[in-house]
Amino acid sequence: MILWLFAFACNAKQIAIVIDDIGNHQRDLELLNLPGEVTYALLPHTPFSQHFAYQAALKKKELILHIPMQSLDNKALGPGGLTLDMQKWQLQKTLGHALSSLPHVKGVNNHMGSALTQHDEPMKWTMEVLKKRSLYFLDSRTTPYSQAQTMANLYGVNNIARHVFIDNELESSQLEIQLNQLKTIATEQGYAIGIAHPYPQTQQFLTHALRELQLQGFELVTLSTLVENKYVRLAALQKPAPHTRKRHE
Repeated sequence: MILWLFAFACNAKQIAIVIDDIGNHQRDLELLNLPGEVTYALLPHTPFSQHFAYQAALKKKELILHIPMQSLDNKALGPGGLTLDMQKWQLQKTLGHALSSLPHVKGVNNHMGSALTQHDEPMKWTMEVLKKRSLYFLDSRTTPYSQAQTMANLYGVNNIARHVFIDNELESSQLEIQLNQLKTIATEQGYAIGIAHPYPQTQQFLTHALRELQLQGFELVTLSTLVENKYVRLAALQKPAPHTRKRHE
């Protein structure tokens, strides 16, 4: 079994690309033309989120909810934001309303959230909602002190974490550097998750880069594929070895 897992890590080379911040602009719809499997993270209650979701469903694209969460610098969250001053019922009602507005989503990730994800209680309340709805959580890892995955594990919510932000800088050379980092991670551990954003420069870059990835032997997969694979591997590791029955003489 350990050898099988090692072989998987060496040979799979699976990459999931998540495009965050979808829904504010009509031009976001053009991102549905990116080649291969791409996952789209929709901001709730934005002008084009529901239309994008409808068009994405027609193309069988994977969607997740990109829920705004309070950041350390208190940037404006936009509609549907979760904040530290919310009581449990307020946070869960706000999150539930956002999820109900986008019924096709398979999971959730955080928009900003460097403050909120550090606190156990709001993360517990978040995971209670996701558990009831059988949704996974992608921790965007906007802080190294995030408690999101710890709380997800506590509540039995399938979860995974981002490896690379692809487009923090938009120069072609920097985009290439970040993509190469993603490829290195996928080669070393079998999979990698990159987050990008709906910038015109990013779209132009990914249109060519994603085709190249597939030619280079990487497999583009939905985020839910990587989540499922994670728990298949964990189950295999935890499976007890078959007992050898001793014959009594």
